[in-house]
Amino acid sequence: MNIAILGSGLIGAKLGSLWAQCGHSVTFAYSRSPQKLERLAAQANAATATVADAVSGADAVLLAVHWSRVNDVLGQTGDLAGTVVLNCCVPLNDSDSQLVVGMTTSGAEELARKRPKARWVSCFNTAPSESFAKVFARRTETPRSNLLVYGDDSGAKELAGGLIRDIGFEPLEAGGLRTGRFVEPFAMVTAELAYGQPGGAALVYRFEKLQD
Repeated sequence: MNIAILGSGLIGAKLGSLWAQCGHSVTFAYSRSPQKLERLAAQANAATATVADAVSGADAVLLAVHWSRVNDVLGQTGDLAGTVVLNCCVPLNDSDSQLVVGMTTSGAEELARKRPKARWVSCFNTAPSESFAKVFARRTETPRSNLLVYGDDSGAKELAGGLIRDIGFEPLEAGGLRTGRFVEPFAMVTAELAYGQPGGAALVYRFEKLQD
């Protein structure tokens, strides 16, 4: 699968590198430092490109930028018509301390309004990037850790589910994009547990429905 990674931060860098290890064709795009993109690509045996070129031939796009950069990167993508876009952005302020969108809408819904022709699905925003390599290392083990996934396009969620399983998580269906109104605050809880509490940042979770 051809995957475009928009963003060179921790999430984009780690997921892109792991997907490349799975045999996917990965292209890194969008960074303030072209040298950083080249370094990531060299380490992951991947490619670099402009945003427009990266998304043009992609089977899936990962949007992994800070909320403050969303309008800038979307200004370079075109309308993304028919493109599956995995959104892992949480709408945070510059200090990453407060949500700037909610509770009558969500970052997920606002992105869909900005590019209504794209096939949006949100995921990877409730797991710290520090967990990815450890989850990937034990991807053959069961039970797997869950990862919330939500969106209005069932086909996009199915494609995202495959990429989630490649990393080693089990996707947990959480409804439509409207669910972002509740998931994005939950992402702040996972951040507090990962970074504000003892035990390390490689936090995972698993939900179970108990049977009678």
